[in-house]
This record gives sequence, structure tokens and C-alpha cells, in this order.
Amino acid sequence: MTDVQVPESHASEPLEERKLHLGWALVLISMAQLMVVLDASIANIALPFIGDDLNIAQANLTWIVTGYALAFGGLLLLGGRLGDLYGRRRIFMTGLIIFAVASFIGGLAQNEAMLLASRGLQGLGAALASPAALALITTTFPAGPARNRAFAVYAAMSGAGAAVGLILGGWLTGLDPILGLEGWRWTFLINVPIGLIAAFLAPRFLNESESHPGWLDVPGAITGTLGLLGLVYGFSRAGEEAHGWGDTWTIASLAAGVVLLAVFGFIESRVKHPLLPVRVFANRTRATSFLVMALVPAAMFAMFYFLSLFIQLVVGYSPLRTGFAFLPFSVGIVIGAGLSSNLVNRVNPRYIAGIGTLMAAAALVGFSLLDVPTSTEALMAVTADNPLGGDVNYWASIFPYIMLMSVGMGMVFVPLTLTAVHHLRAEDSGIGSGVLNTMQQVGGALGLAILGTVSLHYAEGTKTDLFGELVANGLTPEQAGRAAFVGSFTEGATAAFLVGAVLIALGSAAIWAFLNVKHEELATDGPEGGVHVG
Repeated sequence: MTDVQVPESHASEPLEERKLHLGWALVLISMAQLMVVLDASIANIALPFIGDDLNIAQANLTWIVTGYALAFGGLLLLGGRLGDLYGRRRIFMTGLIIFAVASFIGGLAQNEAMLLASRGLQGLGAALASPAALALITTTFPAGPARNRAFAVYAAMSGAGAAVGLILGGWLTGLDPILGLEGWRWTFLINVPIGLIAAFLAPRFLNESESHPGWLDVPGAITGTLGLLGLVYGFSRAGEEAHGWGDTWTIASLAAGVVLLAVFGFIESRVKHPLLPVRVFANRTRATSFLVMALVPAAMFAMFYFLSLFIQLVVGYSPLRTGFAFLPFSVGIVIGAGLSSNLVNRVNPRYIAGIGTLMAAAALVGFSLLDVPTSTEALMAVTADNPLGGDVNYWASIFPYIMLMSVGMGMVFVPLTLTAVHHLRAEDSGIGSGVLNTMQQVGGALGLAILGTVSLHYAEGTKTDLFGELVANGLTPEQAGRAAFVGSFTEGATAAFLVGAVLIALGSAAIWAFLNVKHEELATDGPEGGVHVG
């Protein structure tokens, strides 16, 4: 093991001052990452209120969420490369300022076009800030325990962001108007001071990375960005009940995405300064990390989606209470991340991440066992005030699996984030971080599309049979429709959970088979070559 090297800018600082400096650096990076991640979910609960206030059609409300995801996922590679070329702190600050300005515009939006434009601009800011934030950890923190702890906090913010977003969104949306502004507007405006303060303090606590000579690969940036946009949009559309895999625009978008990414690959193999150097994938450990970090979020994002709907529509929780039902997830992922950040100094990443994925898969199997009575007598008693799942015990049937999955996720995210960016060349750290974030975004969209299709397949057949039976027993079509939905949704959701468990199990198999890097190597710095990394 080599001696830990302190970044040059910190070498002359007294120990206590250096620790304080690194502590504030971690606070800034964590704040930025949490803000970026939670914004993907914070507006979900507010959608009906936004629709009413801005007169947005129900069919267009999904674009408030999808627009952000498209811009974020599509521009991540470009954001990561810009950090490599022009300095990661500079791009990090630029992304935060853009995000804050976009949030201000969104919070004061007067119409649909203004709000949707602000969400796209937020996605651009996030795509610049997020890969730069991850790369700045390697610039600011020395290899070894300090960097491992920083990655643990980063991973915890990434994993807990969705749950925090649901809670914060529910609370802010329910507030009475403040300064004449409705509660939903504060789900956007809350980002403004956070983003601006973090950008202002960044030069004080974050080291600037070296700028690396090279030209921005414009053809690669265009084809890569449009290709990712096509895939993310196609997968998102495929996961919507109104469209599905057979929809013309779904097929066209996915086909265009694949063609553009093929062109992107051809361009990257020919240009002198590629947007995405092939060498980033050449290392087996790194490639495995990228693959697993696509499969795991595919199941995790879908878990949030189906479980939040089950808790609201079947169990009958209010939106805010639903948000708090996910609070243990935030606690569990912090526990898992803290545990793995300590273990990774002594235990090989394969064992930590491998056990974490098995825990997460077991949790999804547990969710697949959720059950409500589907007899005709039980369904006929369903009303808005008497949901079918009212007798589902949260503490016995939901809480244990939320904790099991969240601790498992913390044990996966920390070691795989480390192995995904470890021993990258200095000029590739930003794009490596961009690839990691891209895999999570594309994997999440793909997972939701696949599991949404599975859920719809199982639910539709059950719903048709139940509806006919309930009408025959004297319920009105409206009553029968609600009761049949509640009964069939559970069957569809539990099938989706089971398929999600299979996806994570595949990721676990890849970890056990191919993730060979040793824990001693994670405490070393510098590009691969002199150190064997598997």
C-alpha cells in the first residue's frame, strides 16, 4: 500500500484546519448532490396542485417530471467532459448557478411553457453539477479513509434523495401561501438559496482540478446527447400506461436513440479528443461497476414508484404520510453507507456490494409478498374512505423491507462508486463520473419501463375479471372500477417487485463474478497501470 498523499493545496495547513476545510468541502458537495437528486421526486406530490394553478392538462403533467429527467440524463456525458476540459470546480459552480436560476423561474412560473422550460434548464444545471461533484471528491480528498467517507456521504445523498424529496414535497405542498406564493412553488424556490450559497462558497473549500488540453468533441456531444435523450424518452414513454412499448413514438424514439448512439460510437473511435474515451470501459472492474449501477437503480426507482402508489391508493395514506413512510429509507441508507465506508478499508468491495445486492433482492422479494383480500365480498366493501389495504400493517409488512433494502443500497453504492472512478486518468475523472450518473439515469428509466410493463400485464387481466364480477353483483360501474383497480394493482405491483428482485440478483451475480479489485488498492492514487486493478 502506498502512503496517503495529501492534496498539495492542503499540505501546509495545520491538521485541524485541514479537517475543517475537508468537512466544509463535503458539506457543499453533499448539499449539491442532494438538491440535484431530490428534485427528481420533490415535484411528484405537487403535480395536481400545479395542474390546477397553471391550467395544465393531465396528460402534460408528466412532462414536469420527464422534462427534468430527459435533460439531466441526456446531458450528463457532456457535463462530465466539460469538467475535464475546463475545470471541475468551475463547471460545478456554473451548474449550481444555472440550477438556482432555473428553480427561481420555475417557482414564479405563470404558465405551462415557462414551467417546463425551467425544468429543462434545471436538468442542464444538474447535468453539469453532478458529475463535477463526484469528480471533485477525488480532487479534494486524499485516497484512503477520508475519501471513502466522502464517497459514503455522497452515496447516501444519492440514495436518500428520492425519499427526502417525497417528504419535503409533501410538506411544502401542504403549506398555506407564503409571501403570496402557493406551497407547490416553494418546492422549486427552496433550491435558490441552497444553490447560490454552495456556488459562492465553492472557491473557498473546493480545489480546482487541472484543465486538460483538448477540443470539445462537438459531433460526439450532439450524437451522444441526442442518443441518450432518445433512449430516456423512449423508456419513459414505454413505462406509461397510455403508451407502452407498441406506441409509434416509443418505437421511433428508441430506434433513433440506438442509431444515434451507434453513430456516436463510430465518431468516438475516430476523433483525437473523444467525448467518451473507450479506455474508460477497458478496465473490467470499472465496466462491472457501471453495469451494476444501471441494474440496481432500475429496481430501486421502480420500488419507489410502485410502493408509493400502493401505500397511497391501496393502504390509503395521505401524500405527506406516504412521504414519511419512506423516511426509514433515508435512515437505512445512511447506516449502510456508513457501515460500508468503514468496511471498505478492510474488506474487498466484492463482498460488501455482493452482500448488499443480496439484501436488496431479498427486500424486493418481501415486497412481492404484499397481499390484500381479493374476494368479491371484500372488494364490494371498498370505498374511498375504506381502502382494501386498510388492514395492511406498515410495521410488519413494509417497514422491515424498506430498512433491509436501504441498508443494502448503502452497502452497494459506496464500494461501486469507489470502484467506478478509481484509477481513472486525471483527464477522464469527469467523464467517468458522468458515465456513472448516466448509467443510473438510463437504468432507472429502463427499469421503470420494464417493471411498468410487467405490472400492467398482470393487473389488466385481473382487473377485467374483477370488474365484470363486481358489476354482476350489483355495484355501479364507478364503484366496481375503483374496487377492481385496488385489487388488480396489488397483483401487478407484486409481480413488478419480483422482477425487480431478479434484476438486482443479476447485478449481484456480476459483482461476485467480475469485481476483483482489492481493498488495499482503493487506498492508492494515480492512474491505473502500475497497480493491478483486476
